[in-house]
Amino acid sequence: MDDQDEDQVDVDPYDPGDDSLPVFRWKQAGRATLATRRQLREMGLRPGGHEPVARIECRGGKRWAWLYRIDLAKPKIPMTLAKEAALDKAMAARQTCGTCRRRYFHCIPLRTLGSCLECFDGTPADPNSYTAPPATGAHRLAA
Repeated sequence: MDDQDEDQVDVDPYDPGDDSLPVFRWKQAGRATLATRRQLREMGLRPGGHEPVARIECRGGKRWAWLYRIDLAKPKIPMTLAKEAALDKAMAARQTCGTCRRRYFHCIPLRTLGSCLECFDGTPADPNSYTAPPATGAHRLAA
């Protein structure tokens, strides 16, 4: 083990360091009063800015999640048209090939390949996996 590895310490931003946050094992936390972020989301809630009050661990402490009080949780903020448009624009950037301009229904490897597989190496794409590029110029007039 390097000297550098011995100096590194895992820091938990929510744990005050005095072991005051309780740690529950799998299925031992009070389900009526505590929930993870995912469980809150399923209930239509969000943490609402309050800090976690406990931690739940499974697989011998290798996997864990924060627990929040349900009574302090707030309702989820509803999706607006502006947010939906912004998310669609962001996803379009990850799903559109820069070469053929097809928009796929999945994210394409733009960072590593720079284009879809068909443009990169000729691997044929399933026609059901993308939408056709928007018509431009003369194509638009013909239609």
